Amino acid sequence: MTVGIQIIADLYGIDGDLIARKEKVYQIVEDAVRAGRLTKISSDYYQFQPSGVTGIVLLAESHLAFHTWPEHGLVTLDIYTCGDPSHADAAFNYLVKILKPTSVEYKRLTRGNMIEEEVRAVNSANAALQ
Repeated sequence: MTVGIQIIADLYGIDGDLIARKEKVYQIVEDAVRAGRLTKISSDYYQFQPSGVTGIVLLAESHLAFHTWPEHGLVTLDIYTCGDPSHADAAFNYLVKILKPTSVEYKRLTRGNMIEEEVRAVNSANAALQ
């Protein structure tokens, strides 16, 4: 059993104009959250000068974080979810589709692999830990 998956990616060859300004990046990332059917709690985006954006979307399932380098056509990305793995995959695939990188380097990690599948509910008022 695992508790989640994490996709760590570097997306290269992206049109710099697409990732230079907070307003455009905001729309793309928020649409990726919706495409992945992820549950947004809050988000924060920061505009660098003269260009570039960093941000994070706090999810009920965990987070989606990114940083852009328009001068290099680069987006670094981290999507971690403890929900249905297909939702993280859908958000990632949406970003690749919209950003149209010329190359993608990524790792898909499973997290919490040593958790035992058996989970017992314990009434803490009546039971001591065993």
